[in-house]
Amino acid sequence: MQKLNLPEYDLKTKEESDRILVFDPFRSRYLVYTPEEHVRQHFARFLIEERGFPATLMATEHALKLNKMSKRCDILVFNRERQPVVLVECKSPSVKISQAVFDQVARYNVVFRVSYLMVTNGMKHYCCRVDFASGKVEFMDEIPHYGSLI
Repeated sequence: MQKLNLPEYDLKTKEESDRILVFDPFRSRYLVYTPEEHVRQHFARFLIEERGFPATLMATEHALKLNKMSKRCDILVFNRERQPVVLVECKSPSVKISQAVFDQVARYNVVFRVSYLMVTNGMKHYCCRVDFASGKVEFMDEIPHYGSLI
């Protein structure tokens, strides 16, 4: 897999039927190790190891209903009261972070109404704070620590 602009983490992988699988500790199962899954697993570990996000308050591929359609967000982070506080959209390193990606995470946020949105392709990472009262979105200089979000 491509080297990311994230720390290297030792992920549990195995080969099965000519495919590489990676263990997702959030879903407790092996998944096909795609470039997007590579980003999702590394970014989740980055949030845990480097930014103090509790692993027990994170979910990957969390289901949502949007306009009667079933969708899945890449990473959803909760507070201790189990309310969503951060929504993360992950893309493959080959996918350019464009307005369409920000539009996608904003659409998902219609459902979750979290104050923090993150977008990453493993090479570039963006975080913004949404102020619902004013309707403003403020981009942050870095990915914040969990303790500063709640």
